[in-house]
Amino acid sequence: MSFDVFTISALVDEFMDTLVGGRVQDVIDVDDMGIGLEIYANRMRHYLYMSADANQPRVYLAAGKLRRGLMKPTQLGLLCRRTVEGGIVAHVSQPDWERLLRIDIAGPEGEVSLVVELMPRRANVLLLRDGLILDCLKRVGPDENRYRLSLPNHDYVPPPPIRGQLAPDDVSLEGLRRIMDSVEKPSVQARRVLPGRILGMSPLLAKEIVFRASGRADAKARDSDPRALLDAYQALVAPLLRRHWRPGIGYEMGVPAEFAAFPLSFLGWQAKPTMSGAISEFFGSLGSADAYDQAKKPVRKAIDEARLRLSAKLSSLKQGFKDEGELRAIRQSAELILAYQTALHEGQELLRAHYEPDEPELVIRLDPELSPVENAQSYFRRYEKAKGARKAIPVLIAETTTELEFMAQLESDLSSASNWPEIDDVIQILQERGHWQGKKLKVIGGGGRQGPLRVVSRDGYVVWVGRNSRQNEKLTFKTANSQDLWLHARGAPGAHVVIRNDGRRISERLILEAAAVAAHYSQRRNDQRVSVDYTRVKFVKAIKGAGPGMVSYRNEKTVSVQPRDETALTE
Repeated sequence: MSFDVFTISALVDEFMDTLVGGRVQDVIDVDDMGIGLEIYANRMRHYLYMSADANQPRVYLAAGKLRRGLMKPTQLGLLCRRTVEGGIVAHVSQPDWERLLRIDIAGPEGEVSLVVELMPRRANVLLLRDGLILDCLKRVGPDENRYRLSLPNHDYVPPPPIRGQLAPDDVSLEGLRRIMDSVEKPSVQARRVLPGRILGMSPLLAKEIVFRASGRADAKARDSDPRALLDAYQALVAPLLRRHWRPGIGYEMGVPAEFAAFPLSFLGWQAKPTMSGAISEFFGSLGSADAYDQAKKPVRKAIDEARLRLSAKLSSLKQGFKDEGELRAIRQSAELILAYQTALHEGQELLRAHYEPDEPELVIRLDPELSPVENAQSYFRRYEKAKGARKAIPVLIAETTTELEFMAQLESDLSSASNWPEIDDVIQILQERGHWQGKKLKVIGGGGRQGPLRVVSRDGYVVWVGRNSRQNEKLTFKTANSQDLWLHARGAPGAHVVIRNDGRRISERLILEAAAVAAHYSQRRNDQRVSVDYTRVKFVKAIKGAGPGMVSYRNEKTVSVQPRDETALTE
């Protein structure tokens, strides 16, 4: 999912019709990377949302009222209240073939512009006056980008122009043939080639063109028919060049997977009245946990099947484990067969004998097809095998038990997953550990992986919360320091919570609040009271060979708390 140039063009037309001439009545700090405007235009209130999220940058008219999500407004939000609030939307534009959207506003202190840069990883929202940056959501200094500084009181430098690509209205049969023939590696897919050669060609648009041309989205460049590609290209792109938009949402497994300004035939397609309507519904649906139920089903099935296999393996290992008494009996049976071999008759199936006069009689089963010596040898082999297994099986039992516990952790991770990357984390771990049967599954929604949740308590302490196995691993062994305080729900899969030790004394109240958060982000979140252990990070060790985030710890203390989310730390 990403905003391509045609999606942005569709939004420009929509905003020109809907917002131009409207008054900005409010500026809303929605979240750390998102800011909103309430605009009264055409006798209606519209809520424009602009996000510089590195994984999912976006701009659109939200379906409902935007809410302030930050306790403290951002610097950009404060500045927009002074320079934008009360202003009139004068114009909305997009530089040619750029993933940028510019909103010009006649503000109370003069003309200003909001520029939304919609390139993943480099996304930003900037406030400009006469080409000078007043402020922005993401400040980018010379250490990060020497060419384009995004800092207050610096000139705004647009992205460098795109060169060496075909103009969309200049694509020909010969041009497509040259593009496909230039590919050196036979394994390269056609949809990977087109975006770098044609202006405005996004990976999603290329995928749709290749699918229409060949019936499959992963067709190789060498196998693609240039004539079929040209026909598909013209049918799809010609209406877009005339600014004829057909917005909608593509569905995979009943879950929104992509939005676009053109129909997607490789997904289940639903047309929507406006581009903003499609985007708003897409992100609104993704904000609901129910939207992921269908996508979670095959993952949950894989976890259940893995647990069944591991449980069967554990049962088999325990049955195959011989204690010292059983080992001794097998060895004594072999020795007794040799001692009584002259007394055994052909075809005998049972031998009863005492190894020691004061010990119970041993009942030894014989194979009538074997000689006494061969029977004895069979028992000696069983003895050696059981003796070797007696050393190895406890280790295998421990490893299998740990893996079963990790499956419980993954089940907890999946239940709490609220976005595509978190579901994908579980899938990738299952595949890495050999618990995924059949074809590997790739989550379509995409997006970058999130890090642990960072919360600043009312007293200024930084508290980190790992909400799945990978985040737990990163938090405990990369982010945390040895003297930080580490918390985890006792005996239950769940979050690693870390209180940063900044030199001040960590109060009992803060420990109890962080423990409540650890309980909330655990499998016991619905219990009335949960026991939570805490210790220093230096006493937490990764379990060798276990899944990410699986640890042992010592020197712990335990508190009993009622589960609460992270607001326990800030309210």
